[in-house]
Amino acid sequence: MEKYQLIKKFHEITIDDVAVVGGKNASLGEMHSKLSSKGIPVPNGFATTAFAFEEFLKHNNLLVPMQELMGQLDKKNFTNLEKIGAEARNLVLKAALSADLELAITQAYHELCGEHLSAVAVRSSATAEDLPQASFAGQHESYLNIKGDEAVLSAVKKCFTSLYTNRAIKYREDNGFAHNKVLLSVGIQKMVRSDKASSGIIFTLEPESGFRNVIHIAGVWGLGENIVQGTVTPDEFLVFKPTLLQEKKAILQKKLGEKEKTMIYSDDENTPVVNIVTEKKKKEQYVLTDAEITKLAKWAMIIEDHYGKPMDIEWAKDGETGELFIIQARPETVHTQKNPLIVKEYKLQKKGRLLAEGEAVGSNIAIGTARILDSPQESYKLNPGEIVVTDLTSPDWDPILRKASAIITNKGGRTSHASIVAREQGVPAIVGCGNATEKISDGAVITISCCEGETGFIYEGKADFEELELDFSKISKPESTEVMLITGDPDKAFKLSFYPNDGVGLMRMEFIITHTVRIHPMALVKFKQLKDTEAKQKIEELTHSYPDKEKYFIDKLAEGIATISAAFYPKDVIVRMSDFKTNEYANLVGGKEFEPKEENPMLGFRGASRYYHESYKQGFRLECEAIRKVRDEMGLKNVKIMIPFCRTVEEGNKVIAVMKNFGLEQGSNDLEIYVMAEIPSNVLLAEKFAQVFDGFSIGSNDLTQLTLGVDRDSSTISELFNEQDEAAMEMVATVIRKAKKAGVKIGLCGQAPSDIPAFAGFLVREGIDSISFNSDALIKGIENIRKAENEIFNTLQLQTRGRLI
Repeated sequence: MEKYQLIKKFHEITIDDVAVVGGKNASLGEMHSKLSSKGIPVPNGFATTAFAFEEFLKHNNLLVPMQELMGQLDKKNFTNLEKIGAEARNLVLKAALSADLELAITQAYHELCGEHLSAVAVRSSATAEDLPQASFAGQHESYLNIKGDEAVLSAVKKCFTSLYTNRAIKYREDNGFAHNKVLLSVGIQKMVRSDKASSGIIFTLEPESGFRNVIHIAGVWGLGENIVQGTVTPDEFLVFKPTLLQEKKAILQKKLGEKEKTMIYSDDENTPVVNIVTEKKKKEQYVLTDAEITKLAKWAMIIEDHYGKPMDIEWAKDGETGELFIIQARPETVHTQKNPLIVKEYKLQKKGRLLAEGEAVGSNIAIGTARILDSPQESYKLNPGEIVVTDLTSPDWDPILRKASAIITNKGGRTSHASIVAREQGVPAIVGCGNATEKISDGAVITISCCEGETGFIYEGKADFEELELDFSKISKPESTEVMLITGDPDKAFKLSFYPNDGVGLMRMEFIITHTVRIHPMALVKFKQLKDTEAKQKIEELTHSYPDKEKYFIDKLAEGIATISAAFYPKDVIVRMSDFKTNEYANLVGGKEFEPKEENPMLGFRGASRYYHESYKQGFRLECEAIRKVRDEMGLKNVKIMIPFCRTVEEGNKVIAVMKNFGLEQGSNDLEIYVMAEIPSNVLLAEKFAQVFDGFSIGSNDLTQLTLGVDRDSSTISELFNEQDEAAMEMVATVIRKAKKAGVKIGLCGQAPSDIPAFAGFLVREGIDSISFNSDALIKGIENIRKAENEIFNTLQLQTRGRLI
């Protein structure tokens, strides 16, 4: 190719041409020329070159004036940014494209579109764009639905002008790019009629934690600009890479977004796109089918594999042909620069009144003065370190947001512009609050918390919190004892996967049922017979997209379990079947009709006894179907099952038989079923329980209270509850020895091994296989276990030396 070429067609471009056509166009050319044969459809197009832009500046004698202008910029406080930017843009707008460049563009446009001159997308691509150290995302302009020679030429010049937007100038300064070294290429690409269908973005990792084994897809109706601008809350989908490769049903999660607006093309030449209100039917419908989600995920894996790094991808569906297209791919720029083994933990200790909530971006806490801004023109109101509160943000906000310690928006999702900027800056954001600008007072001191899961909370005043930095690269796991986690929150699973661990020893499904499902399973099984009209109405609201009410429970529970299982795959994840007490079950929507009132629910109708009982058996069926879906359909065979509060061996056999009837057969597809050892009968008859189950997990809290006859919830006799009591420890020691003799695995779930070094030492000496901890106790627990193992090793060495002497 000629060095001084004005135009390059996509099939002539590769990723090595970043200096010639910018990162965006180089990536489009690379995919069009290298990945089309692998089934990745990229709309065809061409690009003006960096040489063409230089020639434009020379043709209009702009090189020196532009350099002098940029030299006048106040690079410390940017007090004259607006003035410098306006003057620079004015210089470009007054300039003219050369006759040679106009001819090259129009000829290529005619060749691309044929005699009908169909509409094209005209997009800016900076020559330093989309490099790993800086994304340039949204810094320069794009123009859609451009049709005709004059309109295309005008859009090209507007793209040239956008190199000097205030935000682009500030971005170059912040990232150390010399202004005269960044040139602009313009890509002209065939339009995908996504205005008649849907579009969105894909990350080939989980955007909050950086977890690499999932693909995150987001989508809206119409043009994808609504996602980037944060105008709407999109649908979100998570796909698991390992089981996708196994051709399993790899979609871990599907979250229905509000999708309030739909951006479509306009017939008005002056307003090429407009935003309309999305019709109710479409709001309640996913923008992609499962087959389309799977197809996009497979394409994303091919693209990631080709580039050899996590990618940020744009997709669009043509409403006229029904075809899906990839319209952009760039390297992901946030998590690729982070060390996932260094984690900051934040824990709220005291908090004020809740003001608002939304989707959390990041996992930290920020305290500061709230500054409500209506537009970028109000930037003068914001002092460095204050918290921006606004309706939504766009790239024009970038210079302002870089002064903020946190960002709060009414609109948008976790892939919106505000979210992207927050991640790049490493500050927390809460997006999609709906009413933050109404609930938060301008000038008020607030705390924003993103450390409590997927939902972010905004509290009144200054909260007390603890910050701890953990460097997992310096932590070695014990040699002989497996260290596992206790968890139940899918929102925290990907982050927890980076902790040193051997899997999940206790996954409580109650958290998912309480926070996501929210409905008593029997209220779904017997929905038509429900007498509680208020509960019935609430169930209709929660399950409005599910004609089959039972399927709602199965899908939501399966999604939560699958997310946690995927986070730790292929390590074991031991899922305990539901262990609510009757008073807790009754608090679920519709639960009061199905639960007896008990004097002592702790010792009542709970655990295994419910699973085969006629009053709950069909509810247990839904739990089993969720597990079966995760293991057999989604391919997450690392899931094992644990049965709680199993009082007798006969009861254990009944549960195993019921589970088999519900599609969970012990041993089939490598299914293992464990039992909690938390009742004295489990210890006394451990040999017989070991013939029914594949292993034990000691529930030290219940085992201690039932051994000592102490209600652990009673404050009057709380001092008698002691896991180190001789009788309680003898129970633990006995069941460990019996399990070892029977040749089955045994672990323990509880706080004591982290709080009490002596208790950890006791378990290690008895030969426990694994100990499970809550995440905040894990590091201390590892320390206690390693110390115990070292003491045992040193003792053995001394004994061996003594025998030799």
